Amino acid sequence: MNTKLSTLEQFARFDKLVIHSLEMSLYQASVILDGEEHYVTHDNGSLLRTHNVVDMRRLCQNLTATETVLRQDSAYDEMVGSPIRAGENTLEVPLGRFDSVM
Repeated sequence: MNTKLSTLEQFARFDKLVIHSLEMSLYQASVILDGEEHYVTHDNGSLLRTHNVVDMRRLCQNLTATETVLRQDSAYDEMVGSPIRAGENTLEVPLGRFDSVM
């Protein structure tokens, strides 16, 4: 599900803000709201994308989340020839408060 950033800014608090690390220098954002993941879009409907984490955090600075994480799906097992895992191979790293990087 996709939701506009301007709409999300009107909510009081989200469960989680997820900054997705997609590939070298490409990031997208989603929020977990009532157990559902919503990808964040611009008002024109295009996905919110940046080339670094700090820019993404600046764009999302008016969103209030209980937890903010950086998420990366890893293809490591596939690259080294290990058997495919039954579950996801996802790494989530907690990010500190936004005002600590400004």
